[in-house]
Amino acid sequence: MSLQISSAGPDSALLDLPWSVPLEDWPEERLAALPRGISRHVVRFAKLSGGVVAVKEIKAELARSEYRMLRALERLGEPCVHPIGVVTGRTDADGEPLDACLVTRHLQFSLPYRVVVSQHLRADTATRVIDALAVLLVRLHLIGFWWGDVSLSNVLFRRDAGSYSAYLVDAETGELHDSLSDGQREHDLDIAQVNIAGEFMDLAAAGVLPEDVDPITTAHEIITRYRSLWDELTGDEWFEAGERWRVDERIRRLNALGFDVDELEISTDLDGTSVRIQPKVVEAGHHSRRLMRITGLDVEENQARRLLNDLDAYRAATDRQGEDEAIVAGDWLRQVYEPMSRAIPPGMRAKLEPAEVFHEILEHRWYMAERLGHDVPIEDAITEYVRDVLPEKPDEAAVLGTDARYLPPDTEEGRA
Repeated sequence: MSLQISSAGPDSALLDLPWSVPLEDWPEERLAALPRGISRHVVRFAKLSGGVVAVKEIKAELARSEYRMLRALERLGEPCVHPIGVVTGRTDADGEPLDACLVTRHLQFSLPYRVVVSQHLRADTATRVIDALAVLLVRLHLIGFWWGDVSLSNVLFRRDAGSYSAYLVDAETGELHDSLSDGQREHDLDIAQVNIAGEFMDLAAAGVLPEDVDPITTAHEIITRYRSLWDELTGDEWFEAGERWRVDERIRRLNALGFDVDELEISTDLDGTSVRIQPKVVEAGHHSRRLMRITGLDVEENQARRLLNDLDAYRAATDRQGEDEAIVAGDWLRQVYEPMSRAIPPGMRAKLEPAEVFHEILEHRWYMAERLGHDVPIEDAITEYVRDVLPEKPDEAAVLGTDARYLPPDTEEGRA
């Protein structure tokens, strides 16, 4: 059997990778030292065309199925890793068959949950990670995706203005339907609770979980968070016929959660005294789409919310509320955002995404003002942040030298 590479965007450099060698034996010079989560398959990060790809060794049928599923989720705009291709027909030096490989693009500035929790030994970190996973699960369920293996290990996390955004990295067991039944959704929730409890127990055993974080209680939080968000996004709401403002209020609440409403079902009861509304189509990314439209910046949802708040403050400070939003946004980009981004030394730009740095500088400016008792020029906040805060942060574009599978708490690496 000859080597076959199936890819929607072929890269000839794929041919240079050592496909005739079992993945666990790939030479170090081919690999990138990035943090890896726990996986039932062999996974390696490899250098390719100036970037990094994740390679997972798996049966050919499963590799093709997962590749198709990731492509479908990406087309639907869901947060997941980008699939590059499937490599089949592998044989070793003796002509013995090897498993196929699924190749995906490494998600920059992303971290496995073990690295996130080990870097931030605080109870609220666990809560923010659970919140991010709950939001991802709701998004996937809204489009009819049944996951079948919900866990923190199958997700990567990116910083999002003090919170986290979750990205699906393992769709091996997933199924895409027109819609999901309540039973299918509850099945995913049951799987999530069991898996998360086990993962946090593992962290507790390793000594990297705060003592006040109970694995069972924390795992149950995903059900509470999920159901609250699901009900807000899809639940019925009744009100008196004269309270039509409640329709706009419902839409504003959904926008505040980061969702747009594309379609509403509105009906009245038999005597016309009560009105029922139910969102029929909701789409995540309300703030990020608005920011992209007026500035061209492509950032996470909470980052977009923070940047838009600063843009609104700039608009008010310059007394330009009556001007076209896009024109004001262009001036804000040139006078506020871009100068702040340029102020980051080139050697520190791999530490955080520019939008996350912007958020942290605004936070730092607020704390400086509180400490000093007066307003602080943004230039002073940038100078102090770059001098005192940013150098202490790890390079999250790479996090070189860390293996997330083993994080012994009594070592410097385990605490980093």
